[in-house]
Amino acid sequence: MTVEVTAAVDRESACKGQPGRVAPVVDRNRCEAKAGCVQVCPFNVFEIRSLSPDDKSALSLVGKLKAWAHGNRQAYVIRPADCHACQLCIKACPEDAIRLEPYLPAGLGARSSQPGHLGPDLTK
Repeated sequence: MTVEVTAAVDRESACKGQPGRVAPVVDRNRCEAKAGCVQVCPFNVFEIRSLSPDDKSALSLVGKLKAWAHGNRQAYVIRPADCHACQLCIKACPEDAIRLEPYLPAGLGARSSQPGHLGPDLTK
């Protein structure tokens, strides 16, 4: 227990960015639900859950095969505003399925009303 708490404090201290500026986006065609992002994020931004029917139908053929092989479960961003931009999740993902994008809360020009979906890409 003490080792886990110490590791969480170390990860949290590595995340010095301001929350709410960027948020992770999961590439549905790459994610294999290996949960590295869930394990390393000190702010509980991610969870592993079953793919929604909409997400499943939007997958490419390869994405559908990967999803099937991994139990139709993937990482979801459940607390995008809590991201501190430390990029621990990006480093922990063996599939390179996570990127950070500018965060826009739902209702401010967001692409979708679903949590974790972001507004237009402001980096271009």
